[in-house]
Amino acid sequence: MGWNGAAERIFGYTQEEMIGASIRTIIPPDRQAEEDTVLASIRRGERVDHFETIRQRRDGTLIPVSLTVSPLLADDGTIIGASKIARDVSERVRAEQERTRLLQAVQQASRLKDEFLATLSHELRTPLNAILGYARMLRSGLLVGDKQARGIETIERNATSLAQIVEDVLDMSRIVSGKIRLQMDAVDVGRLARDAVTAVVPAADAKGVTLETVVDPSMRPIRADADRLQQVLWNLLSNAVKFTPAGGYVAVHVTRAGNDAEISVSDTGVGIEPAFLPHVFERFRQADAGSTRERGGLGLGLAIARELVQLHGGTITAVSPGAGKGATFTVTLPINASVRWDVHDDTRAHAGPTPAMPVPRLEGVRVLAVDDDADALRLVREILETTGAKVSTAASAPEALEALNRSEQDVLIADIAMPFMDGFDLIRHVRASAIPSVRDVRAAALTAYAHSDDRARVTDSGFQMHLAKPIDPAALMAAVAALAGRDGSRH
Repeated sequence: MGWNGAAERIFGYTQEEMIGASIRTIIPPDRQAEEDTVLASIRRGERVDHFETIRQRRDGTLIPVSLTVSPLLADDGTIIGASKIARDVSERVRAEQERTRLLQAVQQASRLKDEFLATLSHELRTPLNAILGYARMLRSGLLVGDKQARGIETIERNATSLAQIVEDVLDMSRIVSGKIRLQMDAVDVGRLARDAVTAVVPAADAKGVTLETVVDPSMRPIRADADRLQQVLWNLLSNAVKFTPAGGYVAVHVTRAGNDAEISVSDTGVGIEPAFLPHVFERFRQADAGSTRERGGLGLGLAIARELVQLHGGTITAVSPGAGKGATFTVTLPINASVRWDVHDDTRAHAGPTPAMPVPRLEGVRVLAVDDDADALRLVREILETTGAKVSTAASAPEALEALNRSEQDVLIADIAMPFMDGFDLIRHVRASAIPSVRDVRAAALTAYAHSDDRARVTDSGFQMHLAKPIDPAALMAAVAALAGRDGSRH
């Protein structure tokens, strides 16, 4: 048997070690039968060409090889041996494995995208079905008395749900693109947890789920974005209530663990299967995806929660003993010793019953509203006319400039995304006007561009306020009152 230098490099055996030894030395135990098949082919005078298999190095590691084995013939045609060429194909195999891995990753991403789009379509159409259905029944006069009130309540609830879906998608887009920003301040975590619990009380009561909140009295304030942190807690609590059956229990514990604040949300609900637990924070992943799933949602909430917690320098974990045994989500956030209560407690409550809508007295206030969407423009006009304000409208930025030049206005409410000339161009022309009453008009942008970067760009461009769509009527009235210098209200 011959054994050249290339064979020494590939297999690690020297020529002295292999001459006289069996070729089976480099064949793994589970592949010994291959040699019998190869020898049988050689005895028949057949060539074995580019046979890909696995061989074993001297150190025991396995190596993919491509074998070409040819019979050696005597002058009379008798087979007297065999010539065997082994090629190391590790690089090619690794490249193929990587291509396969990438292809599987792309296929998985495509499958998740398709599932997400199908889920998104379903989740959008469900509240739209209620909104359009009840709106058409109200318009036709089919709903009267209590039914009319319930119809309006249903429209409002589903519109809120629709807005939340849009916010979740936009939040994930901002996170992926790195455009999300935190507004950090001193935050009372205990108070934030109680506010989040209060927000889910109606849903819990409707299902017969018991809520409990326990806050460590030694808890210090932490530095955090109160709105974003409350978004995390509300999401965890909403999930806990959603996945806990009637008679179940949801508990929130806020404790101090050394230099960290720990917020845990535990439930006695459906639990999480062990196989799905590692994927629970992945985007678009849902344990019960498909048309037969029991519960709604986009599969974005926990992914958003994880990203927001990580932006705070914290961690979020999930544990569950298994299906039907509940789950516990724990958020761990660092406590900054330098944070003091006398900084500015920016913790804000977002829960509780909706108060009676305050209606400012804006008689005599002249408002110009500009929006290329006719329905949006009509809504602004009708909201502000209830205050007694004198409202003019314009369907484009050039039309708004003409109106401002033609008659003096106290407040300008302008959309941003408009064809030909957008709201930014409009406010630049306004602030550059040679007419003092135009140049100095107080202005607010009312726009669907609602990100913090959008707010900064709006105020930097010359607007005094940024108002996000969908606008709450009370917020719009209050904004115009503030811009006009009016602070009185009637109820």
